[in-house]
Amino acid sequence: MVIGVGDSLPSFCLEDQDGEQRTPEMARGRWLVLFFYPKDDTPGCTAQACSFRDSSSSFENLGAEVWGISGDDAISHRRFATRYGLNFPLLWDRNNSLRRSLGVPKALGLMPGRVTYVVDGEGVIRHVFSNLLDGPAHVREAERVISSLKS
Repeated sequence: MVIGVGDSLPSFCLEDQDGEQRTPEMARGRWLVLFFYPKDDTPGCTAQACSFRDSSSSFENLGAEVWGISGDDAISHRRFATRYGLNFPLLWDRNNSLRRSLGVPKALGLMPGRVTYVVDGEGVIRHVFSNLLDGPAHVREAERVISSLKS
C-alpha cells in the first residue's frame, strides 16, 4: 500500500544516530520533513544530507524539523553525521520496514529510492517528492512547499 498526499503519517518508532527513539508525535504541531535516502556516505546522499544541513536555519524559520531515514544502522549514521556535521536526526529503518509501510519505491527495482515527505503539524502528508538523481532538489522542494502552504 502506498501512503500519499492527504493520508495521515503512520505512527512509528525508530532509533536515531544517538540511540534516541523518535516518533512522529514528537514533532506534532510543527512541520516534519522526512527524507528517505539510499545509503550513508555515498555521493548523492552526502550532497542531499549536506544540503539539508546548510538549509537548517530556513527550516527552523519555517517551523519545520528535518529527519533523514535509511536502512543503515545507528553506528553508520553516527559516523555519517559526525563526518559532515549533520545537525538533524538520522533514523535507522531496520529492515526498511517504514520504507515498505509507506510504499517508498525502489529505484531501478533494486536500490532504495530517494523520496521526501512533507508532513504538517497535524500529521497529514501534504507533499511527496521523488527524485533519485538530484538530492539537493529535495531541500528546495520541501522549502517551497512549506512556504507555500503556510501563506
